[in-house]
Amino acid sequence: MRDYIDVTGKNEDEAISKALAQLGLDRDDVSVEVLERAKSGFLGLGACPAKIRVYYGPEEEEEILPPPPVPKPEPVREGPRPAAPEKKERPERRERPPREKKERPAPEKKERPAPKPEPVREEPAPSQPISLGEEVDDEKAAAIKTFLKGLLEHMDSAAEVKVYLPEKGRYKVILEGQGLGALIGRRGETLDAIQQLTSYAVNRGGGPRVRIHLDAENYRAKREQSLQHLARKVAGKVVRYRRSVTLEPMNAYERHVIHTALQDFEGVTTYSTGTDPNRRVVVAWDRGERH
Repeated sequence: MRDYIDVTGKNEDEAISKALAQLGLDRDDVSVEVLERAKSGFLGLGACPAKIRVYYGPEEEEEILPPPPVPKPEPVREGPRPAAPEKKERPERRERPPREKKERPAPEKKERPAPKPEPVREEPAPSQPISLGEEVDDEKAAAIKTFLKGLLEHMDSAAEVKVYLPEKGRYKVILEGQGLGALIGRRGETLDAIQQLTSYAVNRGGGPRVRIHLDAENYRAKREQSLQHLARKVAGKVVRYRRSVTLEPMNAYERHVIHTALQDFEGVTTYSTGTDPNRRVVVAWDRGERH
């Protein structure tokens, strides 16, 4: 079993934060099991904090030990041999004629059915880049470029803005240039913030509302593949240990990626809990499945 600690807090998020601070680990390095959910009580009476168990450290694998050596028998010391008893003469036995052996038919060998091969899970193929066609230069695209260029100047970034229209009402915005890591931020948080600001600025002027999808250095596709890998890894642990695991807070799109990746995974079910921006996906063991 992995090492674990039990931590309490006003709610689950506070307890998880305490545990991560105490262990000095990131959220991806641990697994969380909710032991008791927080209760607010009535007029302050009967309230109780949330209690969680945080597993950390490498997973232990069963070691196959070599069989213990067989002790060699100790040599027996030779002592004086007792005298051999006198042999008594036995009366001669009359020889009987040998009986004829009847040949029995050999039993028929029953063929054992070949074992059924175990089903192999098909790993999803990596997402291929989608052709966006030519750049678009309509009223909304011009508003997107104007806002982003002004914002990028304040952020001391020389990134180039390209706008495409893969489908009606949805604009794909690509930032190109060198050193765009600062625009992406930790786990895409800065990129998400820029996308929300751009959407607000473009849609507040009236007219039909449009959706804006912002990307840089193909981060969105890489993040999606990373989330799919994380989902399958966590689901394997849930089935193995039969414990639910709560993932880190994610936006609506990332939660959708997790739900989609595990919708056909046997033995687990997924649901979301909490409120934005701290809404999380819970990967739970499905007790109705038989293994």
